[in-house]
Amino acid sequence: MIAGRPESTRSQLKVKLQEIRKKAETVVKYTKSSKERLNKDVKEVTVKIRRMRDNVMKMFDDLEVSVAKDAESFKTETLDKLNKKQSDSEKHVANATTSLETIDNVHQNGTPSEQFILQHRMKRYVNELSSNVDKECQRLETVTISFDFDEKLKLTPLSISDYVPGQLTIKYSLSEGVKSIAPVDPIVKLMKLAFIDLKKTGDDGIEPFFSGLDFLPDGRLVVVDNENKKCLIYNKKLEKVGHYQLLYNPQGVVAVSEDEVAITSASEYKIDILRVSKSNDITLIRTCKVNTKYETICSKDERHFVVGANDETKPVRILSLSGEEKDFSINFPNKKYSVGTSVCTYIRKSDKVVLTDENEHTVYIYDIRSNTRVVVKDDQIKEPCGVAVGTSDCILVCSNETHSIVQISQTGRVISSYKLDMGYPYRVCVSKDKSVIAVTNCATAGAKLQLLKITL
Repeated sequence: MIAGRPESTRSQLKVKLQEIRKKAETVVKYTKSSKERLNKDVKEVTVKIRRMRDNVMKMFDDLEVSVAKDAESFKTETLDKLNKKQSDSEKHVANATTSLETIDNVHQNGTPSEQFILQHRMKRYVNELSSNVDKECQRLETVTISFDFDEKLKLTPLSISDYVPGQLTIKYSLSEGVKSIAPVDPIVKLMKLAFIDLKKTGDDGIEPFFSGLDFLPDGRLVVVDNENKKCLIYNKKLEKVGHYQLLYNPQGVVAVSEDEVAITSASEYKIDILRVSKSNDITLIRTCKVNTKYETICSKDERHFVVGANDETKPVRILSLSGEEKDFSINFPNKKYSVGTSVCTYIRKSDKVVLTDENEHTVYIYDIRSNTRVVVKDDQIKEPCGVAVGTSDCILVCSNETHSIVQISQTGRVISSYKLDMGYPYRVCVSKDKSVIAVTNCATAGAKLQLLKITL
């Protein structure tokens, strides 16, 4: 059959090869264009810094001229006053000297009558001269002039990277012309499995508010209720099977191992490690004292966490299981995040930190190895709250104002958006086998906890 149709087969092969050649030519053309753009962008970085430097230098040059002009004007005006004061005082010196000579001369050579008349006349003159000199003495002052910078402009003797007003940003993107031949990140599809309404129960003081959640390796879900100071355990059907009363308002939670979880508090300087047994009994193992208040928490490796810090210029830090704290070698913007305005997570395979800025509607993806970042802003992302790492290490973000879970690639491309049937999603987590996500919201009415199955 095949040997009988050589012409048809040859024609099909030619068509296929022509398609391959066309795609390969497009890749070559696009790669050349990307190289040219990259070279141009790298040069532009230097040009932009030099332009900034020139603008700053011009600002200081203008400042020097302006301040020197004002100082010179002040000096001229002040010197005129000082010259007049000096001249008047020199006249007083001359008049006093002359008067002394006159008195001595009349005393030695004048008649008693002349001496009497001189004394009578000189008395009034001396009183007047004394009064004028006293006034000049009372107005004696030293005039100085100086120029001091505002404290905000003083640069401390640190490395330029510690206070440079900028950030090297790398952004990956594809033009519309080549998207058709580029490999596509798998789109995460979500299907609702179970949900519960979060209601106040008998031992709750107020309506529950889940500020953190994570899956244990066996699929049970551990959550922390910030308002009622509780740690709760749910099974795969979202049935509550265990709880533990805390003495503080918890913020975040992460599964440390098969039977241990760590809980943060934004009001206290500590991390609690709790054991969760197979029978859902929860006990406190130990407390790690820390020097910073932390909100969100996730695993970095077997011995370390990545934690989100509140009101710190280093908003993401590394924390060991023993409580040792250290910073990432990342040039974060000089900005502090208050409680509830930013969360973070960590992508272990690629060594990247994801940080959200709720007020700026922005997601930052920091590459630790190159100390660069990708900035993600999109109309589908409004007030990003929770963030988690999903299938194929994609990034899942709770978009609070669009009531959606948004999927982002590590290169910053918005891949998809899933509209939830609950408002204001706040926190999200992914099961260890990447098959299920849990999401909870921050609605004042209609608070829910939901499980969704991940499909591709």
